[in-house]
Amino acid sequence: MEPLSDVLSLVKPHSYMFRGIDAGGQWSIEFPAAEGVKCYAVVSGQFWLAVEGVADPVRLTAGDCVLLPRGLPSRMASDLALPPTDAKLALSNAREGGVATIGDGGDGFGMGGYFAFAGHHADILLGVLPPIVHIRKESDKTALRWCLEQMMQALRDPQPGGLLIAQRLAHLMLIQALRLYMAEGPRGGVGWLFALGDRQMSAAITAMHEEPARPWTLQAMAACAGMSRSSFAVRFRETVSATPMEYLTRWRMLVAGDRLVNTGEPVSAIALSLGYESESAFSTAFKRLMACSPRQYGRHLKPASRLRSAGDRPRALQLETAAG
Repeated sequence: MEPLSDVLSLVKPHSYMFRGIDAGGQWSIEFPAAEGVKCYAVVSGQFWLAVEGVADPVRLTAGDCVLLPRGLPSRMASDLALPPTDAKLALSNAREGGVATIGDGGDGFGMGGYFAFAGHHADILLGVLPPIVHIRKESDKTALRWCLEQMMQALRDPQPGGLLIAQRLAHLMLIQALRLYMAEGPRGGVGWLFALGDRQMSAAITAMHEEPARPWTLQAMAACAGMSRSSFAVRFRETVSATPMEYLTRWRMLVAGDRLVNTGEPVSAIALSLGYESESAFSTAFKRLMACSPRQYGRHLKPASRLRSAGDRPRALQLETAAG
């Protein structure tokens, strides 16, 4: 797989909640913080969206779609001056996949919800995105609305294979947000996501992802990028905010962490598959970046457990986030 798909395979979206909203009259709803990505699509009418920490509210009209990748507290309202009602209370008249009536109803219709992640590395993706991703391109809007409709249908009428479909839809929405940000986001950004937009850096990163066990040298990485060793080292650090070897080690440890949690492979086998000649050398590198031994990591991080808070996050994730 190419690097973006590799990273997406680690985050494992799950824990979905989607509903339709039929709003009218004077209304205001307050949504708490949520682990994961919130997303909304306006089918008809218009309303305001305010996100904690973002100075200017956004006026959403029919056809607009937004994603809130960081799950920050937010408010939707006909008038932001109105006192808000807690979302849990306001949406209690509709089950998952159903339609909740807000206020008097009849003035506008929208769809929204969120999905969280079972993987422990979501910040690698979400940390590089802005608090609000406003989708403006018509083809992207159409695709996102279709995803939301299908997600609501899967929740409203569960069918065999529905969980897998929901996972694929969540991935699709996240990919759209990432592609949009790569295409329209501010230029000159630093981090692995921005580096994928650079043909030469992307070639080197892709090669590392394809062969993590290869005994990589700086010269071999530079050859993949079609650059001299010195030029490659400078450009990589400027673009990714890490040296090529730091990036490779970090990626190996993230892959190892995922396998320790989700497979029954012994540590020795994982170490060998990622290019380490001995289990002890791998364990030393793992502990240095993840702040615990491989066995401790595998025992304490179980599949589908909740996301860790920033302060409780393994050190490698803190480094990933800092690097973009």
